[in-house]
Amino acid sequence: MPAINVPKLSSIEDGEAHTFATPLKRINEGHDVSRFLATKAYRDIMVFALQLNRAMFPRHGPKPGDQTQKAQSWEIGSHHVSFSAVVRQLRDLLTALDSIIDEVPPDPGPRRFGNVSFRRWYELVEARLPSLLEQYLPVKILSFKKTSSIGVQAELKSYLLGAFGSPQRLDYGTGHELSFLAFLGCIWKLGGFDSSSSGNEERGIVLGIIEPYLELVRRLIKSYTLEPAGSHGVWGLDDHSFLPYLFGSAQYGPAISESDETPVEGSSANAPDPADVTKAAAVQGERRKNMYFAAIGFIYDVKKGPFWEHSPILYDISGVRGGWAKINKGMIKMYVAEVLSKFPVVQHFYFGSLFSWDEDPDALPPQATIHTSTQPTRSQPTDPVVRSSQILFQNGSTEAPSTSRTTAASSPFVGTAAPWAKQPAVTSPTSAFPSRTEHVKISQTPRLPNFSSQRSTHATTGRQAAADVPPPTKAPWAKGHNG
Repeated sequence: MPAINVPKLSSIEDGEAHTFATPLKRINEGHDVSRFLATKAYRDIMVFALQLNRAMFPRHGPKPGDQTQKAQSWEIGSHHVSFSAVVRQLRDLLTALDSIIDEVPPDPGPRRFGNVSFRRWYELVEARLPSLLEQYLPVKILSFKKTSSIGVQAELKSYLLGAFGSPQRLDYGTGHELSFLAFLGCIWKLGGFDSSSSGNEERGIVLGIIEPYLELVRRLIKSYTLEPAGSHGVWGLDDHSFLPYLFGSAQYGPAISESDETPVEGSSANAPDPADVTKAAAVQGERRKNMYFAAIGFIYDVKKGPFWEHSPILYDISGVRGGWAKINKGMIKMYVAEVLSKFPVVQHFYFGSLFSWDEDPDALPPQATIHTSTQPTRSQPTDPVVRSSQILFQNGSTEAPSTSRTTAASSPFVGTAAPWAKQPAVTSPTSAFPSRTEHVKISQTPRLPNFSSQRSTHATTGRQAAADVPPPTKAPWAKGHNG
């Protein structure tokens, strides 16, 4: 069968001059987020993320259906993933950035929040970045033809510098991670990566660049005690990262051929149970091979206490009955809803020529959603939030065992004791998320780019009952059980 037509991030034609632009801040108020969701930048971010995500699913052998052939999975450090020259160069760049930490030891003085030495590390990186880019980026990228005095480094420096946290706030979060994804996307668009390979270059990007980047970030967080940026505490998926959960869940998905659509249910034969995230020994064994468990392992490194207590959303997701592909599908929706549609996250994303603020001509008309209709304005700085993991992972068991919720019949929103929670002023049916408020249609999640729909072609897997049953919780994903 011919390979399925999966969208890929487009590249600028070789030899074609490009008009680069210094990236600028465009998202200043909550309503700008809706505008962002209809831009070329949003489209390109999602195309690139989904392109990398699909590449991480295991692959059937040359003869699909042959039971004697073992599906090929892609583990961290796998010798089955070859790194191209540019991937190796970018790995060396990350190693150089990591070594600067050794030059700037943490300040020993008393502090309440992040360590001020991070500012010195950031200053050194900013000062050395032009020479580092010259040293580690391909000549093809650095000499890309331009039509004005602004060159390629203006855009690359902006996204790379934005990828390691804020020296002002001494924090790091998913917005900085998004900036690194955009940095890699810029290199792809400029033809730095091999776009002709059948997924191998994408796997090299994920395992050879993004995973070492995450390790560098984890060292920065631990060395300089960086605060979570825009975190909602335990009610968030993770204090700092999102991408390892997306790509790590794909690593455990069912094997596919190039002609298959991206699966939405099932798991690979040797995948661990999602509930193993609660078992420290299992996490220690898997974190060396899988990005999802590597991120969970970092949580175990920095947090103490029962997993369901300090990471209730991840505990919640571990109960999905559709397998790792089902979790992966939910992660895609959650990335749109909880990262790209949240003002506190995307307000610091800058837009240049490669990730453009221009409107996507193929974008559907923007719809008001739970995530976009409650964004802050200049006169309303607080960001009201309604957790949505229950919707994003719908049709599977996504709640912690024996949990309960108390919700007034007149309100479709789940109550929570979290201090940031604030109920939006809408009138709606009694469903978990309303479908209509007078003249404004409210959809469950913001739109994905206008891609072809995916269908399920794989069997589901179940989850073993958890051994430890936590007490009742007010977490917004919780709902009652019958027995």
